Amino acid sequence: MSTARTVRCPQCRGESLWSPENAWRPFCSERCKQIDLGAWANESYRIPVEADPDDLSDVLPDSDLR
Repeated sequence: MSTARTVRCPQCRGESLWSPENAWRPFCSERCKQIDLGAWANESYRIPVEADPDDLSDVLPDSDLR
């Protein structure tokens, strides 16, 4: 028999129970889960990348590269 462990909520950093009884795990509440979902929907979570000029030639027509 294993005991449930406590983890940090990714949203509010509070304690969250990691067990089947917590329907919102790894979040501590439905509110934190909805805030995180909203951030994904608004594309707030992004990995910044630098555009390579050579890659743009594949996307843009030649007339737009002037």
